[in-house]
Amino acid sequence: MSRAHAGAAALPVFRIRRLCKTYGAGELAVRALRDVDLDIAHGEFIVLLGASGSGKSTLLNILGGLDTASSGQVLFGEQDLSAAGEAGLTEYRRRHVGFVFQFYNLIPSLTVWENVALVTDIASAPMPADEAVGMVGLAARRDHFPSQLSGGEQQRVAIARAIVKRPAVLLCDEPTGALDYATGKLVLDVIERINRELGTTTIVITHNAAIAAMADRVVKLGDGTILSVENNAHKLSPAQLSW
Repeated sequence: MSRAHAGAAALPVFRIRRLCKTYGAGELAVRALRDVDLDIAHGEFIVLLGASGSGKSTLLNILGGLDTASSGQVLFGEQDLSAAGEAGLTEYRRRHVGFVFQFYNLIPSLTVWENVALVTDIASAPMPADEAVGMVGLAARRDHFPSQLSGGEQQRVAIARAIVKRPAVLLCDEPTGALDYATGKLVLDVIERINRELGTTTIVITHNAAIAAMADRVVKLGDGTILSVENNAHKLSPAQLSW
């Protein structure tokens, strides 16, 4: 039984029911999400695919505890995120979620190792910072500063920073959006390895349809709704992708 199928037999890591998100009010109201229903299993690799404005970033932010729904429910295991206050969401983010964004948000005055180690102060059971740096292939660069790194290397530091606290969930918002083709594939390879080796449930937002081929499931969004959910019978490795 595959990891995704085994996880589906247990309690999903996320259960999303009739999720809605509206920004603004009256004639200016924008419905970013409309009655979204989705289960995500432990260890799954999910790609959220859709054009700008489709709702994928809003969904990711709600799953990460960075935003709250207008109505509906999001369960993380047995925890009802939709009923949690700000303190509860902060604790949830600290304990369970790693974030990777399009822009790296590294602290320029800190080395690679220091940027990663900083997160271990708020984690309950972190891995050693050197282990996380090694997992993303930057052991030889541990004492370099962000200005001494390429864009792809900086993104790998951001991934190491996200995984050092051993999160249950890794949420990636356009992680290759600022990178060239070859560098983007290297970053995707690191994300895939984290999912495979650590069993971290991984959700990646992208507008690049080619990246969907490496996912367990592809969730296509449009106008705030789920248009389709497709299973990949034969996943491709990042090295096999082309666009």
